[in-house]
Amino acid sequence: MKNSISRTLADKRILLIVGGGIAAYKSLDLVRRLKERGASVHAVLTRAGAKFVTPLSLAALTGEPVREDLFSLTDDARMGHIELSRDADLIVVAPTTADLLAKAAHGLADDLASTLLLATDKRAVVAPAMNLRMWLHPATARNVATLKGDGLTFVGPDDGEMACGEYGPGRMAEPLAIVAAVERALETPTAIPLPPGVGERPLAGPLAGKRVVITSGPTHEPIDPVRYIANRSSGKQGHAIARAAADAGAEVVLISGPVAIPDPSGVTTHHVESAREMLAAVEAALPADIFIATAAVADWRVDAPGAGKMKKGADGPPALRLVENPDILATIAGRAAARPRLVVGFAAETDRVLEYARGKLAKKRCDLIVANDVSPASGVMGGDENTVHLVDAAGVVSWPKLRKDEVARRLVDALAKRLTGAGG
Repeated sequence: MKNSISRTLADKRILLIVGGGIAAYKSLDLVRRLKERGASVHAVLTRAGAKFVTPLSLAALTGEPVREDLFSLTDDARMGHIELSRDADLIVVAPTTADLLAKAAHGLADDLASTLLLATDKRAVVAPAMNLRMWLHPATARNVATLKGDGLTFVGPDDGEMACGEYGPGRMAEPLAIVAAVERALETPTAIPLPPGVGERPLAGPLAGKRVVITSGPTHEPIDPVRYIANRSSGKQGHAIARAAADAGAEVVLISGPVAIPDPSGVTTHHVESAREMLAAVEAALPADIFIATAAVADWRVDAPGAGKMKKGADGPPALRLVENPDILATIAGRAAARPRLVVGFAAETDRVLEYARGKLAKKRCDLIVANDVSPASGVMGGDENTVHLVDAAGVVSWPKLRKDEVARRLVDALAKRLTGAGG
């Protein structure tokens, strides 16, 4: 027999949060009712909710993985909590416990469900279910009033027999009543707008409309599958420059070697291991207005890395034949075609800093060298501060010791002025 139910929710995406309580069993029927009307449903199960229904039951009915843990790496890799909360057209919380109401009313976010309710940009329909004394408690009444003022839609609770044996308000609304509330809610826009101008990157900025490519961190050159040659670079300075360039309005591509710091927001980041991979990624990112070579690229690599882990032997350590890595800075600065208008290199030295920086400026044919002392006493490698000297054909400008984010901001500002002076 043909299904006569109207597909009133066709192509609508519902995020269902299942709270803890005996009424959680009704959430399974709610999923079925939503799906038969055409909705897709992603389910989030609280720790208490999992005491009453299983993740397997919800997954079987929704056809989607069930999320339970805020810090699940598997879930975050597929759909992080921000995306999960904003991918939906509407959030439904059924059953909504007194605890979930309190968390939502006070902006708490100590688990996945409460974090989703705080991070979402969509409206929510909540179906309370709890003991009648909990529902009638002044604290719950205050929380309900707050949430209604915040724009949440309540459906129920109904009067009826409680699992605890008492009778009165507190029963979760029936699934069809919740579906009807969902249909009504979706008749009007459910997106929660931000205040005007909030959340938008300013269109104006000293690097607006410009493209900046930056390298950061070390490179790792394999000796065998478990060993490598590397430089001591945390990537903090390069990542800070990428953030500062993005804040200045630029389109930023960051080519990062292996680091233990997060990718900067608002930046396109590509992760590489070796110098050759880094060069290929930089060339793929061109053309650009500015290229900043902050990465500490290994000068040499092993000519023939071992296919398996090298073992200790009676003959002593193996002899490693080293060959030169490509010089990324010189390669980009020397391009005949698609050379960035400004090519900036970094000279990390342990002695004779300015002397070596001037030599590097001439040899690499770049426009500017940012020189710094990375001797152990300086604390620059892995630290949060840096003391740099800007070296170009006109001379040297030295800055005092600054936090790396302030060095980044000043450098980006200086480069923007140079770019403007070069004809904009």
